[in-house]
Amino acid sequence: MIISSFQTSVAVFALIILHVSALDTFKAAVYEHAVILPNDTETPVSQDDALLLMNRNIGILERAIKQAAEQGAQIIVTPEDAIYGWKFTRETIFPYLEDIPDPLVNWIPCQDPHRFGHTPVQTRLSCLAKNNSIYVLANIGDKKPCNSCDSACPPNGHYQYNTNVVYDAKGKLVARYHKYNLYSEHQFDVPKTPELVTFNTSFGKFGIFTCFDILFHDPAVSLVKDFHVDTVLFPTAWMNVLPFLTAIEFHSAWAMGMRVNLLVANTDNVNLKMTGSGIYAPHSPKAYHYDMETELGKILFAEVDSYPRNSPTYPPAVNWEAYATTVKPFPRQKNSFRGFISRDEFNFTELFENAGNLTVCQKELCCHLSYRMLGKEENEVYVLGAFAGLHGRRRREYWQVCTMVKCKSTNLTTCGQPVDTALTRFEMFSLSGTFTTEYVFPEVLLTKINLAPGKFEVLKDGRLVNKNGSSEPILTVSLFGRWYTKDVRSISGGTSNSATTYLIISTLLMIIALQNIVMV
Repeated sequence: MIISSFQTSVAVFALIILHVSALDTFKAAVYEHAVILPNDTETPVSQDDALLLMNRNIGILERAIKQAAEQGAQIIVTPEDAIYGWKFTRETIFPYLEDIPDPLVNWIPCQDPHRFGHTPVQTRLSCLAKNNSIYVLANIGDKKPCNSCDSACPPNGHYQYNTNVVYDAKGKLVARYHKYNLYSEHQFDVPKTPELVTFNTSFGKFGIFTCFDILFHDPAVSLVKDFHVDTVLFPTAWMNVLPFLTAIEFHSAWAMGMRVNLLVANTDNVNLKMTGSGIYAPHSPKAYHYDMETELGKILFAEVDSYPRNSPTYPPAVNWEAYATTVKPFPRQKNSFRGFISRDEFNFTELFENAGNLTVCQKELCCHLSYRMLGKEENEVYVLGAFAGLHGRRRREYWQVCTMVKCKSTNLTTCGQPVDTALTRFEMFSLSGTFTTEYVFPEVLLTKINLAPGKFEVLKDGRLVNKNGSSEPILTVSLFGRWYTKDVRSISGGTSNSATTYLIISTLLMIIALQNIVMV
């Protein structure tokens, strides 16, 4: 009985200590980095030359990490490809790779640099975290030897992965994530299954994924829905695409739609339209940066709720179709027409008047808009658009989109083309749609590519509305839906690029052989 009471007391004391030591908020930092790129080459450089370039980039990241620590940040996120750049083949990336062990090995590279072979990059990153007492996320390349008996093993005997690593404030490796959804990254392999990587701190539970991953269910949605992370760390090399997929626009919308903190560090390259980093809370952006004019690098700071679900500002769950399905469609407009946003064919209807109620439909999706402009600019045209279907050239991801978007000119054929400035202000807008997915991301993008913190909200019944009076000039107001269960699975699935090629060739040879047999 005495022992039982003692054990109970210890357990209670431990819970009290954990509660006291847990921080309600934390200071986050993200750094947008203008990467020093390697020279174009078709032949691999030496390991020493590769390390020389990587150390130049890490030297810049080091200054950002030190600044973050001096400002009191507990964690900093750096971008995808920040240490060595891009435009590699499988052969030319190899000198830049290190073997990154599973974090379960309990390793502090800064204290034991040779435990897992030649690891100068991991060692330096670990020391930066340890010496500055800050969590550091960096994106580097992992190589894993494989057996030639493995039919999927690439010709060079190694799997190669686009990889995020996280070191804690003592320099210990606490997380490793291999990117699953690659985007034209032929130098890397796809893991066999999506990795769901989390780690715990005294200021919340964190999840990790990379760039293109955010557009898919796995691992992005699974981390939030199944693993209940508080904050997602998101390194990216994001190329901005108007009107829906600029970095600050979509990433802030994803944080609101998933109701989770999102820390985004983007690379900075004007030629490739890469910029846009931010610290986003579930209810509104905390800090963001977008600059298509210069490549100077930028560090952002913000105080973030450690456990946003416990915050009084935590937004309620949304039934995205609740309002739209109860509304009788507004009278059909005579001026409805079809047009394209990128390669997606939308149904559009023009906002003719200063105020009105409009409906436009496509397939299962009907979009409703009520609006009132402060004054209609004669040389500016807005349309309401609806799209439901497989997106873009790939035709793999199923989108449902309701959007009010400014056209590039008064010529309706320009509706859907990229435009980055506007003059028209809206006194009121309310956008809703008959979505068949629970995953909808609310976007409002203002003139000159700016966000509207605190100027709009999503009601529980699925309406995206403005608040606090008139808006700044608007480029687009959108509800961007993803119906993941209707996605078409990629042919590459969970196999490596080389393995996919092997399977395709083998299948073709088999077909030819069978044809020959039939002919005989």
